[in-house]
Amino acid sequence: MISGDDTRWNLSELAPESEDDYCKKLDAALDDAKSFAQRYRGKVSSLEPEELLKAILDYEKLQTDALKPQYYAHLVFAEDSNSETARKLSQKGAEAGNELSRELLFFDIEIMAIPDSHFANVICHPLLANYSHYISSIRKFHPFTLAEREEQLLKLKDLTGTTAFVRLFDELSASFRYRMDVDGESREFSGEELLGYLHHPERGLREKAFGTFLEKHGENSLVYTAVFNNIALDHAKEMELRGYSNPMQSTNIGNELSDETVQNLMSVTEANYPLAQEYFRIKASLLGVDRLKNTDIYAPLGESPKKYSYDDAKELVMQAYSSFNPEYGKIIESLFSGRRVDVYPRAGKSGGAFCMGISGEIKPFILLNHTENLRDVATVAHELGHALHFTLSGKQSIINYHAPLPLAETASVFGEVLLTRMMLDNENDPQVRKALLCAKIEDIIATTFRQVLLTRFEERLHLERASGLLTDTRICELWLEENGKLFGNTVDMIEPYKWGWCYISHFIHTRFYCYSYTFAELLVLALYRQYQLKGADFLPGYHGILTSGGALSPADTAALAGVDISDPNFWQDGYDILKGLIEELKGLL
Repeated sequence: MISGDDTRWNLSELAPESEDDYCKKLDAALDDAKSFAQRYRGKVSSLEPEELLKAILDYEKLQTDALKPQYYAHLVFAEDSNSETARKLSQKGAEAGNELSRELLFFDIEIMAIPDSHFANVICHPLLANYSHYISSIRKFHPFTLAEREEQLLKLKDLTGTTAFVRLFDELSASFRYRMDVDGESREFSGEELLGYLHHPERGLREKAFGTFLEKHGENSLVYTAVFNNIALDHAKEMELRGYSNPMQSTNIGNELSDETVQNLMSVTEANYPLAQEYFRIKASLLGVDRLKNTDIYAPLGESPKKYSYDDAKELVMQAYSSFNPEYGKIIESLFSGRRVDVYPRAGKSGGAFCMGISGEIKPFILLNHTENLRDVATVAHELGHALHFTLSGKQSIINYHAPLPLAETASVFGEVLLTRMMLDNENDPQVRKALLCAKIEDIIATTFRQVLLTRFEERLHLERASGLLTDTRICELWLEENGKLFGNTVDMIEPYKWGWCYISHFIHTRFYCYSYTFAELLVLALYRQYQLKGADFLPGYHGILTSGGALSPADTAALAGVDISDPNFWQDGYDILKGLIEELKGLL
């Protein structure tokens, strides 16, 4: 689990002395939770502000102590799901986390039950100023919350329900190894290595690699179909029990966004699909083909795409953040030098990339799968943006540490914009400038249009599953229909792409997460426009967003930088910036 290689993260500060010590830490956290419950169960809704503050502080300490071993287990499982020890620790952590949450359920339930007459006194009291948003956001779930015993039973069944299916999805996906012929030689690949070929200059190899990746998932469609059906069925039954009116409602409440706001975000995005289609026609012309396949969208321009080593990526990302704010550059450098990053793909390692923030006391950890293409440089900037956000929000206590989902991608996407603009400003070669513009446009398409089509697919999956079991054929149809709306008559989907839904982990891990990327991208474009207009005067407001963590609602957080997310023109402004980038590209042709 701990390597001397500085391209592997060092988890020693989290690591227990032994497996037995790990179990003792979890047991101690559970004992503390039971003691907390004995002190406060049945009393929370009537506590005076001073007493409620003490209870919240005790609750935060419990969360901090319990999360450290659980997050450690998650990280060792992510770095090697083939490890028997990692699988055991992960399962033990999941079971302990479930039991801990059942013990502490009463706390949120009783906060929701504070009488209206007493709540007015609580929410306005100066002692609870740092927790007023936390208390108010919990209270929004009151109409959909069951009695404590029923909530405990729902948590308990998750161990053999959704949690078990999530684990099955993760272990199956991480276990895949792929064989493909390259230059007449049969080689073994990880999934991330195959996906990296989507950036290869050879059209046939791009299609072959993506097809190989997708067909492996199709061969396991029996398992994936069962996982997706059961995840959706479980959610449908819980909706019925709680009284939600649509599958996305609980996510929207948690994000503190109205259903209307989210649907408006998606409708405006769908209305701008023609912008993406215009770009796809340009890309086809640049590649010298009559019409794109979906394996051509991220193809490089020219025969020899520039490679970016991990050291190259680090240097570029450091420059981008440091030129924006030297203090941010120092934070990024400390994360690189502190062995917080696991860099390269390997067997058993989780695919994709993520950044995990644990608490303000512990610097975040970043997982990458670097394959040296231009998009990997953007990924480094993206994940280090998350790490910067976690570091700056470390001034908040654990309850307010994590930004709400709609703002969770703000620093990461802003970092990508800084990187792209810096690389464009420093580049004189028109061919490289075209490649940079294409990469940025493709990234905006991926983080806005694609994320909305993913959300629409997920929404339709849940709605149709409520009426009965979905076959793999029907799920494939839903998938191709939603993708077809974006691609129109400009992109042909390769036949194995019907299995593309199988590998999108957000559908399994965090229900309806995907639209948060669209929200963040459009917010960031608005923020960057303000930065262009205000220069250094923009920095305090932006810094306020990152340091606030989850202490404020999304609307109040965005307002720190002068952005009004209720403005009906807000979403369209972002797409107008995309239109400007496409025009800039056309000017280079």
